[in-house]
Amino acid sequence: MKGKIIRGISGFYYVHTGERGIYTCKAKGIFRKLQIKPLVGDDVEMSVLDEETKEGNVDCILPRRNTLVRPAVANIDQALVIFAVQKPEPSFNLLDRFLVMMEQQNLPVMICFNKTDMISAQEEQEIRRIYEPGGYRVIFTSTVSGSGIETLKERLRGRTTTVAGPSGVGKSSLVNLLQPQIQMETGEISAKIARGKHTTRHSELIRVEADTYIMDTPGFGSLGLFDLEKEELRHYYPEFDPYEGTCRFLGCVHVHEPDCAVKAALEAGEINRIRYKNYCLLYEELKEQRRY
Repeated sequence: MKGKIIRGISGFYYVHTGERGIYTCKAKGIFRKLQIKPLVGDDVEMSVLDEETKEGNVDCILPRRNTLVRPAVANIDQALVIFAVQKPEPSFNLLDRFLVMMEQQNLPVMICFNKTDMISAQEEQEIRRIYEPGGYRVIFTSTVSGSGIETLKERLRGRTTTVAGPSGVGKSSLVNLLQPQIQMETGEISAKIARGKHTTRHSELIRVEADTYIMDTPGFGSLGLFDLEKEELRHYYPEFDPYEGTCRFLGCVHVHEPDCAVKAALEAGEINRIRYKNYCLLYEELKEQRRY
């Protein structure tokens, strides 16, 4: 029988098989021997051990379309990263780290800014101007007014989407609105430090509607840049692409070099200063990382 792993906790894998429901499975010992770990999102073949208690074994993992390391999930079509516009204020540096990670894995990204009822239309436009020039789809939502929820549903439809974001941004509340039958635990914002408690403890595949799934993943507070040379970073900022090869020096990294087309575009207002500042910060971080 075939199914899809929708949750994995402490060595148990919950496999959704369609009309026959969800089975609690263990992975066969061969996976451990081969050092292969089943992932949420895996399409699998399983055998039933007990129909009454819905228990079984995962026998085979079917070929994966792709695999993400963080979050550790498989067969993803796109990523949705959620930040709040306020309470807590968005960390654009953290957001850029996530975007670089997804660019490395060739995964399309949508950016959702929640709690938009807290800001003005002008402030919303200022945020749009940071990321839309890079080709990113930006959605503004409010779980209070319901604004943007239908647009978000439409952009998720027919796809499997990994959902990520720091604590306290309203991620779980958004997921509850997308799929009212699934009431995820929502955390109370800590007034003292204005950060949310970590209420999502494992990756889980949630069915929104037919052929539409979201993978809710644990909140993240910091992301490192792995397997990336500092000279490669520029390739993961899409708004730099039109200027590639037009700088004075071949292989220009757009930081200290003279006659740099990217820096000229920055001064002309064609590249956002927040994005460029974060690029320089990440470049210096990678530079220091290679020294040790």
